Formats: sequence, structure tokens, C-alpha cells
Amino acid sequence: MKKITGSCLCNSVRFECEDAIEHFHLCHCTQCQKATGSAHASNLFTGVKNITWLAGVELINRYDVPGRAISKAFCSQCGSAVPYASLSGESLVIPAGCLDDSPDITPKSHIFYAERANWYEPALMSKKFNKLPDKY
Repeated sequence: MKKITGSCLCNSVRFECEDAIEHFHLCHCTQCQKATGSAHASNLFTGVKNITWLAGVELINRYDVPGRAISKAFCSQCGSAVPYASLSGESLVIPAGCLDDSPDITPKSHIFYAERANWYEPALMSKKFNKLPDKY
């Protein structure tokens, strides 16, 4: 089976996992907006046994939202999101942005869409640039 690799921004935390992705969701809940600083989280789900940590596992910090089944794991050096086991321990949650290459799967659903940021849909129609514009 193909392996997919990923890392944090500073490359201190590195991993590989089997490309056995079961789900790919874009979560618009307000907690994911806060955790990512963006309109939504982009999370892939697979089995917890599918990951192999290559470096930096000791640098991973985790925050579990009290009273909710929401967590965030991140590199203590750069703050980038990294994979973590769900609270049930059954699934591995992989933030799509930490992958080195695009996965072979595309998002299958938007979840908690009623909580989406009010600027999300208008932003889809905004101007698009291939680099940072000279003036912004």
C-alpha cells in the first residue's frame, strides 16, 4: 500500500502512514474555526495503527476541548497542527495541511455547515492570485 508522509512547518515532527484514508471532511464548527484560525478544519480519518512517527513525537502537545469530542495536536516548536488519535482512540485524525503531498482523496462532506463563517461562501467568489499581490 502507498505511504503518505507529512510534517509540521518546522519539519521537527514527521510521520508516514498507510494511504488507507476512510473519510475526508471539512468541519465548519466554531471550535474548528478557532483551532485552525480559518473557515474550517480539513481533516482526514484513518485507523490509529496506520501511522509511524519518524521524528519529533516528544514535541507534540495536545489540547482536548472540555466537554466536547474535539482535540488539537500541535508541534511545540512551530505550533503547526499534526495528527492525533480521536478521543475514542479508534481513529487517527490527520490535518490535511500537514501532508507533504495532496492525498488521493477529495473532501466528501462539509460538516457542521450551519456554523460556517458568514464570510466563507462570499470568499469562494473573491479574486484569485497565484502569488501575493503587490498591493493588498
